[in-house]
Amino acid sequence: MKFNSTKLHIAHIINPVKVDRFSDLLIAQPITFESMRIAKKYSHNKVKVDLITTQYEEDSVIIPDFLRKTGNLSRSIFDIGRFKVQRKLPLIKDILDRLYDNSDGADYLVYTNLDIALMPYFYMVIKDIIEKGYDAFVINRRTINNNYKTISQISLMFANVGKRHPGHDCFVFNRSLYPKFKFGTACIGANWIGKVIIANLIYHSSKFQEFKDLHVTFHIGDKRNWRKPEYTDYDQHNEQILYDILKDYSGNDAFCENPIIKKQIKRLGINHNWTTKKKHWFVKSLTMSKLRNLISLLQTNYKSSDKRSHDT
Repeated sequence: MKFNSTKLHIAHIINPVKVDRFSDLLIAQPITFESMRIAKKYSHNKVKVDLITTQYEEDSVIIPDFLRKTGNLSRSIFDIGRFKVQRKLPLIKDILDRLYDNSDGADYLVYTNLDIALMPYFYMVIKDIIEKGYDAFVINRRTINNNYKTISQISLMFANVGKRHPGHDCFVFNRSLYPKFKFGTACIGANWIGKVIIANLIYHSSKFQEFKDLHVTFHIGDKRNWRKPEYTDYDQHNEQILYDILKDYSGNDAFCENPIIKKQIKRLGINHNWTTKKKHWFVKSLTMSKLRNLISLLQTNYKSSDKRSHDT
């Protein structure tokens, strides 16, 4: 595995936010910051790490000096549509654009959710995985109990193995892949955002993997506040974006009527009546394995079509 310099160069972005005293992030966010500082220091002899943030102007005051601020975000989901409960949620494209534009020389890019803390050896594990040939991957977190409240307890948090969790909140990919990605107006802080990112990673990478059992990141407790019923319209927005991305990657405007897709319905195990075009149930049925199989199918279809076009 060749890197741009003598050692692997990683650029890692998060999106800090100033919260009130009722938010879980009041506890989680400082722990995330400190865990990133520790992990960078731990790996500095073998991995160059840039710790980057992008934020709204009002959030910049809470960001520690060891994190490099990029330009403030200028839009949110507010600019895209109307929702029952107004939440100033950033678009994932805007966050990752900041990462790409401020990471010249980096080999790999990392995006993690704000409430995800890192184990000290995080970047060393990233390096080891990359050296095995993976150009895109996700690492699922461990969930530890919610007894921890302050940075002073971080060593105990590191020692708590916790339990595996199926959520996707840590994304790593070769920087060269990013210009090919399609995110539409998907926003963070709502359901389906993980699969929106993963769809791009799977489709454009040469070797992708979901790591489910590594003790590399952790989250305090498992409240899942984003699942509140009043936020359903945000979920529906991201769900539509995921559907549109898969439709676009299919290379066929009539995605649901694509004969190659139809042919594989039983194999994929998706229980769906394609003639009704009920995309909600289509997206809802996409487990990680089904998503991988579907994208593999779309890639095969695209490559076959491309070959036929060159043969004619």
